[in-house]
Amino acid sequence: MRNALERRKGILDFMNIQRHDTVSNLAFEFHVSKKTIFRDISILETKYPIYCLHGRPGGVHMVDGFYLDRKYLSDKQSELLERLLPNLSTEDAETMKSIIKSFAVPKRKIKN
Repeated sequence: MRNALERRKGILDFMNIQRHDTVSNLAFEFHVSKKTIFRDISILETKYPIYCLHGRPGGVHMVDGFYLDRKYLSDKQSELLERLLPNLSTEDAETMKSIIKSFAVPKRKIKN
């Protein structure tokens, strides 16, 4: 039997590959209840871009463009680079924007 930390790491690894799955299937895969999966996802989403959607297209989702094995800028690093942008030449500003885009943690797009 896995402890909660091992299970959550397993969920992240699984979702890193699958990108989207149902709560029911995750509960089956990890031999826990759906309630436990919801609790695990609510804990994981405080540090990782993973979330649950109800209804269609419901289930558990990993934000597009995020992968566990990639290196990302911290929020503090991204904010610093953003603050420096106005002081750069046009060409350097474009380069800085491409760096931010490439290495900032992807954010979940909220659909209206």
